Amino acid sequence: MSPDPLDNTRRKGQAVHPMLVGLPLGLFATSVVFDLIDLATRTGAFNVPSYWLIAAGVLGGLLAAPFGYLDWRQVPRGSRARRVGALHGAGNAVVLLLFACSWLLRVPEARVPGEALLLSLGGAAFALVTAWLGGGLLARLGRRDEGGDRAAGAH
Repeated sequence: MSPDPLDNTRRKGQAVHPMLVGLPLGLFATSVVFDLIDLATRTGAFNVPSYWLIAAGVLGGLLAAPFGYLDWRQVPRGSRARRVGALHGAGNAVVLLLFACSWLLRVPEARVPGEALLLSLGGAAFALVTAWLGGGLLARLGRRDEGGDRAAGAH
């Protein structure tokens, strides 16, 4: 049996990309919740944490992206998994861009500009779709059977 081509992006049998994506997704989601709480309460108490959550989320996303790209390059050309993976990756690039732009429009101690909030909400909406696509790749297309072979849906 030939070695798994994805081993270069796996550690102890676990793919690196799925391990890394949870952090930026959680940071982005929490920043949106904080923005909405601040919008409702008008206290300003959540502006600074939201600012830094977005910054950390963008950095985390930039860390996860190369591992996702390396995984995607190993997927057979012309396969459904390759097409879904391309949509997942492109969508995540949009997510990072929307949150990065939201972050650039903010000043930590000032009120969150409406444009920044809209960009974050758009980023969160895109993130829901791209996370669903990525989860589908893992759940249906990338599952391995007991012998280590890819499930039929991955081809």
